Amino acid sequence: MIDFSHASKAYTNGDVVLDDINFSVSPGEFVVITGKSGAGKTTLGRLLIRDLLPTKGKIVIDGEDLSKIKPKNIPLIRRKIGFIFQDYKVILDKTVGENISMVLEIGGYASKKIPEKIAHLLEMVGIPKKENLFPGQLSGGEIQRAAIARAIAADPPILFADEPTGNLDKDTSIEIFKLLQKINADGTTVIMATHDVTLIDLSPARHLTLEKGKIISDSEKKTSALSEPSPTAKTKRKIKK
Repeated sequence: MIDFSHASKAYTNGDVVLDDINFSVSPGEFVVITGKSGAGKTTLGRLLIRDLLPTKGKIVIDGEDLSKIKPKNIPLIRRKIGFIFQDYKVILDKTVGENISMVLEIGGYASKKIPEKIAHLLEMVGIPKKENLFPGQLSGGEIQRAAIARAIAADPPILFADEPTGNLDKDTSIEIFKLLQKINADGTTVIMATHDVTLIDLSPARHLTLEKGKIISDSEKKTSALSEPSPTAKTKRKIKK
């Protein structure tokens, strides 16, 4: 599904943010990427949605080399990937429902079915009946849940969460992490970038460690299942072309 092959990213000032990154993610995996601030976690996510291009190497999603995709097809790739931002990126002067509705409208969802879809999403993430509230009326944890609902609204097969618990207290962080586990159990491939290594103890998820732009450890590197799901894995959602 996802393959980083000798991918590096350097900026014009000479800073190398990612250096010769190699890893693959199979459909249905839950991968936790840890590393200190500045390790390259966010840059990795931006490469994944083609917000940036690698300086060297390549990144392939579902057989497509992101560097070779025509500009007009970039939105199609981005629809395959839900992105959860550390600072939420919600539109403050729109209600929770309106924030989610925008994603559904862009994805071509039938307008008459949108209210029902929003209600289902908010129930799923644990903030039912809050579609008419504005972000400023929610707690930090509730805003993050709303952001997660928006990220998965169009049923993307891949979800990238960039420090989704970075601004939350410990108990709320655990709740958000368990929510991401539930989303993964329902068939979505989840990649979570975090500096909070304590969350790893809550799950047997695969764990990659980034340090100064390099992967220094991969909990499943020794296995041969980096590009194929295990025989015992349940059937996961297929990417829609």
